[in-house]
Amino acid sequence: MIPLDVLAGFFAITVLLALAPGPDNIFVLTQSAMCGRMAGFVVTLGLCSGLVFHTAAVALGVAAIFQASETAFTLVKVLGVGYLLYLACGAFTAKPKRLQQNKVDHSTLMPLYRRGVIMNITNPKVAIFFLSFFPHFVDPAYGPVLPQFLQLGVVFIFSTIMVFSAVAIAAGAIGERLSKSEGAQKAMNRIASVIFIGMALKLAAATR
Repeated sequence: MIPLDVLAGFFAITVLLALAPGPDNIFVLTQSAMCGRMAGFVVTLGLCSGLVFHTAAVALGVAAIFQASETAFTLVKVLGVGYLLYLACGAFTAKPKRLQQNKVDHSTLMPLYRRGVIMNITNPKVAIFFLSFFPHFVDPAYGPVLPQFLQLGVVFIFSTIMVFSAVAIAAGAIGERLSKSEGAQKAMNRIASVIFIGMALKLAAATR
């Protein structure tokens, strides 16, 4: 098992990484502002489910394929870009609606969860980041390597949930105020669309 002091240092770094502006936390922010804090929580769970996939991929060595194969990396990247453009189109054409603070449309929760999962899994940079970052905290002297990767993955997911939930609460509160104005909602939708396009362009330009 990894010593507690090493895990504490890893946790502190992952919190800072989760706070740094990036595709995932911006996605949580925009969805929370447009659809409410519950939407942000559900998207966060979807994103963290994707992190489970990436953790398993790194632990089993699958992520190395993306680092070694240009074809595999490009394929996943194209899927990710396409999905982000799809989200941009959806945000741009979305019609304003009044958010009901005390009522949740449960029919929208599963699609939001799927968005988070797809958003995370179709970003090959996440797998490669895990592959290059986790080994710095893994040491054969601590025991079998596979459990160590899984242990780091759990800590990473916990820090992500903690930070992204805070983002969802803050952005959801702002969104609830703006939901009273159709003009403000349209502006938020347009801004979200531009952000998704920007994220797609950034992912399209990504290299291994």
